[in-house]
Amino acid sequence: MGCKVDTLADRYDLTAPGSADHSLDEYLVTRWTGRDGRSADGYKSLTEWFNKRLLKELYAQADRETLGVHLDREYELLTGDDDVARDELAAALAADGLDIERIESELISWSTMRHHLKGCLDAEKDTGEAKTDWEANTVEVARQRTEEKAQSVLSSLASKERLVDAEAAEVDVQVKLGCSDCSVRVPFDEAVERGYVCEQHVSLEEEDGTVESWKNTLSAVITPYGAAEAAQGLLLDGPFLMETLLLPAL
Repeated sequence: MGCKVDTLADRYDLTAPGSADHSLDEYLVTRWTGRDGRSADGYKSLTEWFNKRLLKELYAQADRETLGVHLDREYELLTGDDDVARDELAAALAADGLDIERIESELISWSTMRHHLKGCLDAEKDTGEAKTDWEANTVEVARQRTEEKAQSVLSSLASKERLVDAEAAEVDVQVKLGCSDCSVRVPFDEAVERGYVCEQHVSLEEEDGTVESWKNTLSAVITPYGAAEAAQGLLLDGPFLMETLLLPAL
């Protein structure tokens, strides 16, 4: 049994632009992965495209205006939080025989689109491509600098004979994103790939392929191994203070 995307596509006979070349699913996967050479789209962008394609079909069936600008404006009202404007739209839709609540119930969420791509279609995005953007590169440079500084600290401790075998210890620096509403913390790369930090508390307003109005905080979690852990406690008086070394590098 398919998901809501499949159900709606069948119910309203939704097709991809230039459907002679691609099926709807092929079109969505291509846009998500960027396989056609264009920038890869995120879940929200694809969700918006699908919903507007659906809305256009509903409007066409009711002989309502389907021009892009008109459709875009009314989609914003359907998905926005302006109750007065929504009520006005509801009345206008009703005049054309359309029920605004039914329309809203048909629209899909970004999580539904994500499930369709990754769950139903088993699509995968090359995460290596995401690491070429400046945001990911900046974080990686900062991580490396923090690791170098930590290793320098260990060398100093070894030369002062304050920590046995300090220079032989390995330092592992991880950059994680933490939700401000709960204890969820996930690796930076993972959060960017899936488009959110905490599924329970994510707040989506606009997506550029990375993050979307997160209510989350960025932190660097330093997890040294062996003697490095002892060095951290000796110099910084706390297991998490070392993460401040990352901030100047950003």
